[in-house]
Amino acid sequence: MSRAFVKEDSGAEALPERPVNSERNLVTRRGLALIEQESARQREALSAAGAAGERDRVAAASRELRYWSARRANAEPVDPPASGEAITFGMAVTIEDEEGRRRTYRIVGEDEADPREGRIAWISPVARALMGKWVGDEIRLPAGTAEIIAVDPLPEPF
Repeated sequence: MSRAFVKEDSGAEALPERPVNSERNLVTRRGLALIEQESARQREALSAAGAAGERDRVAAASRELRYWSARRANAEPVDPPASGEAITFGMAVTIEDEEGRRRTYRIVGEDEADPREGRIAWISPVARALMGKWVGDEIRLPAGTAEIIAVDPLPEPF
């Protein structure tokens, strides 16, 4: 039997595609740059894996490159307004809870979100609770209520 008709099991075929969210892909300028950097990194990884003949790494890098290419293709860069009446995408918001603890969040795209760094995805429950509100408004969070005490519409530096 010809080798052309024999399926070799390298494990690479078992990699599932990374799911791409059906929501709009809103991104900050910083987020767009991060997507482009990750795409370039995956192209380099694919090239290196191909040159080394490492099929599993080729499959993994190919999958990652397809994901980041799809994210770049449907990215919608959004700049926060210079000023405004309501909290929108890209703005930083400081809230104070009932115990006086303050937290600042910047509302960003999904791929850019890092809650430990204070960047939350625009589709997250906290971001959705903040959108459309302004300084002095209260929002309900799972841990209780919080008051919006400051809003910064300036884009985050890269």
